[in-house]
Amino acid sequence: MDYKQTLNLPSTDFPMKANLARNEPGLLDFWRRIKLQDLLADKPAPRGKYTLHDGPPYANGHIHIGHALNKILKDFVVKSRTMQGYRALYIPGWDCHGLPIEHQVDKSLGREKTSLDKYQKRLRCREYAAGFIDIQREEFRRLGVFGQWDEPYLTMDYRYEAAIVRQLAKMAGAGRLYRGCKPVHWCSSCRTALAEAEVEYREHTSDSIYVKFPLEPAALQALGSQGSAAVLIWTTTPWTLPANRAVALHPDFDYVLVRSAAGDLILAKALLESVLQKAGLSGFQVLQTFKGRRLENLHCRHPFYEQRSRFILADYVTLEQGTGCVHTAPGHGQEDYLSGLKYGLQIYNPVDEGGRFVPELPLWGGESIFRANQAIVQHCRQNGALLLAETVTHSYPHCWRCKRPLIFRATEQWFISLQEKDLRRKALEQIRRVRWIPAWGRERIYNMVANRPDWCISRQRAWGVPITVFYCSSCGRMLLDEKVMNFVADLMAEHGSDIWFCRESRQLLPEGVSCAACGGSEFSKEMDILDVWFDSGVSYAAVLAGDERLNDPADLYLEGSDQHRGWFHSALLIGVANEGRAPYRAVLTHGFVVDGRGRKMSKSMGNVIAPQKIIERNGAEILRLWVASSNYREDVRISPEIIRRLTDGYRRIRNTCRFLLGNLSDFDPAREMVPYERMLEIDRWVLHKLQELIVSVNKAYQDFEFHTVYHGLHNFCAVTLSANYLDIIKDRLYCSAPAGRLRRSAQSALWEILLALTRLMAPILSFTAEEVWQCLPAGTVSEPSVHLASLPRGRRLPDGEKLLALWERFLACRSLAYSALENARNRKLIGSFMQARVTLYLEPSLLGELQSRGAELARIFIVSEVQLRPLEQFAQAAHQVSWQADQAQPLAGAAAAAKASSLLGTVKIGIDPARGSKCERCWNWRESVGGNEKHPTLCSRCAEVIENETG
Repeated sequence: MDYKQTLNLPSTDFPMKANLARNEPGLLDFWRRIKLQDLLADKPAPRGKYTLHDGPPYANGHIHIGHALNKILKDFVVKSRTMQGYRALYIPGWDCHGLPIEHQVDKSLGREKTSLDKYQKRLRCREYAAGFIDIQREEFRRLGVFGQWDEPYLTMDYRYEAAIVRQLAKMAGAGRLYRGCKPVHWCSSCRTALAEAEVEYREHTSDSIYVKFPLEPAALQALGSQGSAAVLIWTTTPWTLPANRAVALHPDFDYVLVRSAAGDLILAKALLESVLQKAGLSGFQVLQTFKGRRLENLHCRHPFYEQRSRFILADYVTLEQGTGCVHTAPGHGQEDYLSGLKYGLQIYNPVDEGGRFVPELPLWGGESIFRANQAIVQHCRQNGALLLAETVTHSYPHCWRCKRPLIFRATEQWFISLQEKDLRRKALEQIRRVRWIPAWGRERIYNMVANRPDWCISRQRAWGVPITVFYCSSCGRMLLDEKVMNFVADLMAEHGSDIWFCRESRQLLPEGVSCAACGGSEFSKEMDILDVWFDSGVSYAAVLAGDERLNDPADLYLEGSDQHRGWFHSALLIGVANEGRAPYRAVLTHGFVVDGRGRKMSKSMGNVIAPQKIIERNGAEILRLWVASSNYREDVRISPEIIRRLTDGYRRIRNTCRFLLGNLSDFDPAREMVPYERMLEIDRWVLHKLQELIVSVNKAYQDFEFHTVYHGLHNFCAVTLSANYLDIIKDRLYCSAPAGRLRRSAQSALWEILLALTRLMAPILSFTAEEVWQCLPAGTVSEPSVHLASLPRGRRLPDGEKLLALWERFLACRSLAYSALENARNRKLIGSFMQARVTLYLEPSLLGELQSRGAELARIFIVSEVQLRPLEQFAQAAHQVSWQADQAQPLAGAAAAAKASSLLGTVKIGIDPARGSKCERCWNWRESVGGNEKHPTLCSRCAEVIENETG
């Protein structure tokens, strides 16, 4: 007889090789065919609604690895909450307006762009954005991300654009919207104002100059000086000197009038030596010391123009660098501007939108400001105003789109006031009430809101939602009316925001509107558009409000940490201003993706890894596993080596599932499930370990600790199952009677493990879990997809703590035995462990525990025979290999040796060859081999199984 044919060998259609890249699209098609998204929407939700509100990615280009990290994290949340009993409907969105799309359209148009009006250009921009929405939609779907992909929200949808204008109208009605001339971040390349959220700080090398402003007679007289003197300022922006209107001093700092080879100079006492030493002025004499307030409202002279500069006082003056005397140009800096308002200074800006001095500016009219830097420095050198010129590398604001340096430039812009009706204070109160994950996010956004200026919301471009304000053609007065703006919003809901650019003002106004000042009935339109952060910031009102399927405020916003100054920020300000509350209950942030060495990804460095390439080579499942394995709260590393390691980890999980499926091919849980109390002890032990995993994973999903989920699943598969339980029960599964209690007990445990494991991994390993689910025997589960099932709930089983503690000692003993067996194998005493007879010498308490389970010990140790002896008999025993715990460490290492010692006390082990012969069927060495005449090559156990099965 071919005894191999009588073994209960695993059988499954679940392949060992995943072929993820090839097979995942088939599962995507399966989900579409069964209309899984509709089934999820209709699934009972005993725990109510849970809303993760999507921060819209920009519809410009293919997705990158950061998009993959973000969308997969969101998918983990949505799927886990759904399987926990919530209705977690996920509506994806796209940000569709803005400069990057307009730039790309301009590039594609070439010379044609000069012949297109704004309306025609906007149509091209809309078409461009729609194309990339379709592309990105399929790329996100390919990641296995679930959502309402056929009904996303788009900031360029007509109804959404109308919602934007309605939220702006609320701001206007509350008096928070105003137009003012003040310095804003300005990109001279993009020719538009930028908000704080659109500014990046990068290293930049600037000219650093120390310039003398001569004192006027009244200032000299206030100091009691008979000669001449100059106040010494320091600046890294020489191009702002033409706009100088003041020099700021700190009222309480000590300043000195010092005599030097460069003349009599005024600067802060604390900076005197460092500045003069840097300038090479070694000999000097301090003539007098005075407080900054002594010079307030007196004057000095501009270094190259015939104009005065006033001394003002300011608390923002510091002694960290410079001279303590701050050059002040109210048209080119936020603090300068505020000081200008306080002292009634001219808010002067001689720079045009392209970054050139206006033509009428003396000396440098028409020149680029950055090119004029050196000319200004040289002019100061020639007229004796320059004390020192050098360069400094420092953090400097750059445009987040074109990456070029920005300037502060005073222009007429639209702002949201953070002071009106206490918006700043109310926003700070709401920040304290929101749950921030990680917790440091609260402090970060709190400081940003506390210290930020009013929000500049206007942009000087074509592609966006217009600021729906009119101007009287007769007297120029603004028509800033909430009702009028809502009237325009109603038109936009039907026709889109393009009507602003293709209709006359009279076609956009209600009948009978007239100017309150002069009674005029003719109006012109404001042509600035809104900041795109305003577009996305109103998404809570455009998407959540009024949709009974969703919670408002949202339960969670989840984006990269840069959104503390972006979407989280704009949504907070709009929500607090218009609704009196934050639009979210919790905010979770993740880090950026970096390469394996922790470097930022850059095309020039060649370290960019596109998600599409990983999917083509390894499958989306490996990308999902990468996200799950990472501590996303920090920057997340990715490299080919990391992907290879994850592929190995994935293979362990997959092979474990395959083993479970293969050994359940003949198991019907409805008829053959062994009750817990009749299971073998080791089967009950593994079910206790399973309950620990279930509780841990459920908590990890609840706390967004997805790396804990992955490591828990991986360790359970690799250690609890593969290295211990499955290894121990193989003999029972393969060689016992097919329908006997020994095998069915193990299969009952395997069935529970497989069902739990598949559901626990489903939010993360969505493709593999579905593949396993579809391989379950027909009729064993009712849900057509694993994603319609619920996460398992941990349950208390009898004698759990006692059983776990007992088996922890058993497995520690097994680990020690394995070290002794390895020693015997190295000495050629045995070939495989099955050829060994193990004798354990134990302390009394452990000896008693093991003696009651003597028959199972050989299966647990996976040897042919285990004998137990009192510890004191070891000295008289003679074994071919003798081993003591202090002679060597367990195979698991020093930590395992220490743990084993604490659990077991003293253990000594003897190894000898097994007695009897090798059974042809089970490969165990047994003295009973040869005892059955019909099956002389089998042990008694195998012979009995064969005879019972064959009759």
